[in-house]
Amino acid sequence: QVQLVESGGGLVQPGGSLRLSCAASGSTFSINVMGWYRQAPGKQRDLVARIFTLGTISYADSVKGRFTISRDNAKNTMYLQMNNLKPDDTAVYYCYAGTLGTTYWGQGTQVTVSS
Repeated sequence: QVQLVESGGGLVQPGGSLRLSCAASGSTFSINVMGWYRQAPGKQRDLVARIFTLGTISYADSVKGRFTISRDNAKNTMYLQMNNLKPDDTAVYYCYAGTLGTTYWGQGTQVTVSS
């Protein structure tokens, strides 16, 4: 079992920045990928970014150049640095961790970009 706890969401003006954190606990040795999804009201949950244990990183086209995903293995924590935020980035952001055959989810954190 893996438990995930997110933090760092909030309200920010367009052009601003936020950093999300996702702390993992439990059987963290079994994780082979971690990442972030987001879901805006009335829309499907979409992948934002992910990072594999061996280092491969990928981003959604909509966030490339603005968001940076990173992982501190010593702290079992993943981060999403979000810069130049836009109103379209408003959503609930979910952390996830994938093992062989199982995906674990965090509780979600709200990010609102508005003036």
